[in-house]
Amino acid sequence: MLTLEDCIEMSDLTEEEVLAIAEHEHIPAIAAAAMAHYLVHRPDGEMCVKAMIKDDIRDALARGDKVHALTLKLVMRHFIGMHPRCEQRLRALMHTPERRQGGRAGKC
Repeated sequence: MLTLEDCIEMSDLTEEEVLAIAEHEHIPAIAAAAMAHYLVHRPDGEMCVKAMIKDDIRDALARGDKVHALTLKLVMRHFIGMHPRCEQRLRALMHTPERRQGGRAGKC
């Protein structure tokens, strides 16, 4: 039998990211894990997850829950770091040609 933890691991997102989807969609965490797996494998799915987390942050701030909003901001930061295609400024970096120094590929 699969556990919630197994499903979260298969989703390719962290537990916190899956829980943010569950919060946004008002669904159980197990359903959010399945949705997360589906979304991160769609071409625009990472943008959808980012939008969900952003909405959750806005909702937390609207109800005065600054601690939860801060937690979600950290979730967002981690998500963008792990999924750079969902951030415009990082997408540009992903398409930058590799720089060469002295005939060898340079490393950042």
